[in-house]
Amino acid sequence: MLEGLLIGLQTAMSLQNLLMVIAGCLIGTFIGMLPGLGPMSIIAIMIPIAISMGDPSAALILLAGVYYGAIFGGSTSSILLNAPGVAGTVASSFDGYPMARQGKAGKALTIAAVASFAGGTIGALLLMIFAPMLSSVALLFHSAEYFALMVVGLSAIAAFAGTGQVAKAIVMTVLGLIMATVGEGALFNLPRFTAGIMDLQSGFGFITLAMAMFALPEALFLVLKPKVAGTADGEIKDLRITRSEARSIAPVIGRQSIQGFFIGVLPGAGATIASFLGYAVERNIAPKAEQEEFGKGSIKGLAAPETANNAACTGSFVPLLTLGIPGSGTTAILLGALIALNVSPGPRLMIDEPQIFWAVIMSMFIGNLVLLILNLPLIPYIAKVLSIPRNFLIPFILFFTLMGAYIGQNNATELLILVGFGVFATALKFADYPLAPLLIGFILGGMLENNFSRSMQLYDGVSFIWERPMTLGLLVIAAILILLPSYRARRAKARAQGVADGD
Repeated sequence: MLEGLLIGLQTAMSLQNLLMVIAGCLIGTFIGMLPGLGPMSIIAIMIPIAISMGDPSAALILLAGVYYGAIFGGSTSSILLNAPGVAGTVASSFDGYPMARQGKAGKALTIAAVASFAGGTIGALLLMIFAPMLSSVALLFHSAEYFALMVVGLSAIAAFAGTGQVAKAIVMTVLGLIMATVGEGALFNLPRFTAGIMDLQSGFGFITLAMAMFALPEALFLVLKPKVAGTADGEIKDLRITRSEARSIAPVIGRQSIQGFFIGVLPGAGATIASFLGYAVERNIAPKAEQEEFGKGSIKGLAAPETANNAACTGSFVPLLTLGIPGSGTTAILLGALIALNVSPGPRLMIDEPQIFWAVIMSMFIGNLVLLILNLPLIPYIAKVLSIPRNFLIPFILFFTLMGAYIGQNNATELLILVGFGVFATALKFADYPLAPLLIGFILGGMLENNFSRSMQLYDGVSFIWERPMTLGLLVIAAILILLPSYRARRAKARAQGVADGD
């Protein structure tokens, strides 16, 4: 292993590969800031360029840099405009955007940059240590375990609801699950609930839905309620994180680096689920007073998803490099690039071509440092987006929202869906319904159905629940997460009653 590390460091530190790291990070950061484009599209476009290099190490370092650079940069539009650049940064807008509206855009971007750097770096360290071991653990997860993992994700929806909004959050989650059933089913490849519209056969696009739930309502809110939805004006200040704030977010970054990485290791989980679960976990374990701050500009609520999504991005390279199994859509494209370069990812990659395996891991340390150095000095200038007059900002948000939805599917029908759901989401926002649970239900609904259907077919029923210990264990955790808020509420009520009675 030590010899492989030295080979990897030597390869990653060559002038060509250093330039590839910097180029990948720059391209990824810029693309990540544009809503809708995302790392998958740009990596697909850049594959011919990467293949033409002829050097598998340089090609994979460039493409990997674009991947984690996009995740790193995607938080910018989430925080400043409430228009998530990539799917993995949707959860960053829950507290990042409220901070920007409070005049703390600079601080929010600084926290996002530091959390992203820490998550990516700790993730790379864990990848270096545990990659060979975790490849065998990832193989233990079958359809039944993935189904149970999705149930755990759904059971944490209370984290995305404000005070007294749990019932509303459940309604929105159910609505999201219903929307996930549109398109071809898991058991039979037949269209469902498409109303005869061919463009709906593959279901609703995630980016379109994310834009409709967050970006478009924000633009409409700027018009309909300018005093409530007004942006921060004046000079951008308060960029530094205070010592007390650093102490507050340090444990969050530590926990979410580890949790996010291990979620990223699971094929099919990815940065989006890691960021949502990271947010949910941190809100659930926070003290009661701090729980009230989540969704209103909590620094923990911003640090958690930013750390988790970058750690998960690094973790997704474990199944790719050690098993040849893509952990997400983006790593599936990376797998295609590796095969095109005559590299066979799998258990023997570390032995047969250690210079590729270790060079990619070492480049992640360099890449995360490059991203931090590049982004921190630019924060005061990036944050000045909020100083743009409202008359210019509204068309700016609408343009990127519509462009992101169209580019995501290359389909004009997406624009109609975007506008329809955007108006619907605005009405829900006025009625004080939380929009995040709908997106959670939509994301997890498809995977929940697919894995449940496969498990039912394999076991000819639901016997997999008690026949597979890991599945049963995850479902027990889900039950605890569902019952815990009720238990806490009853306990608090009993204490208040005891104080009132003079006990």
